[in-house]
Amino acid sequence: MTQQNLDELYELVKQRKENPIDGSYTDYLFKKGLDKILKKVGEETTEVIVAAKNSDPAELQYETADLLYHLMVLLVECDLPFEKIKEELGSRVGQMSQFKDRAPIKKTLEVIR
Repeated sequence: MTQQNLDELYELVKQRKENPIDGSYTDYLFKKGLDKILKKVGEETTEVIVAAKNSDPAELQYETADLLYHLMVLLVECDLPFEKIKEELGSRVGQMSQFKDRAPIKKTLEVIR
């Protein structure tokens, strides 16, 4: 994932907050606020770890992309830079470090570190 891809994803999420797609999960998270988004990110961090342990490349790539998307939702909701998001997630991000050499996780960790 390049910086341009991240910038585009950030803009997409901002647009979805400003012009929500009714019934979408992103809309639901924005309406429910920070606690729900943090819970979702925590769940997805766990799903990434489980996929990595199961060594399923397709599932791992999907779960990691989903986690990155909801990290971006968190960024938009908090209007924070990546460094603050890393602090917010704390040890949950650190848990993925044991799988840091798996390509999807490596890219995600590079982005949020």
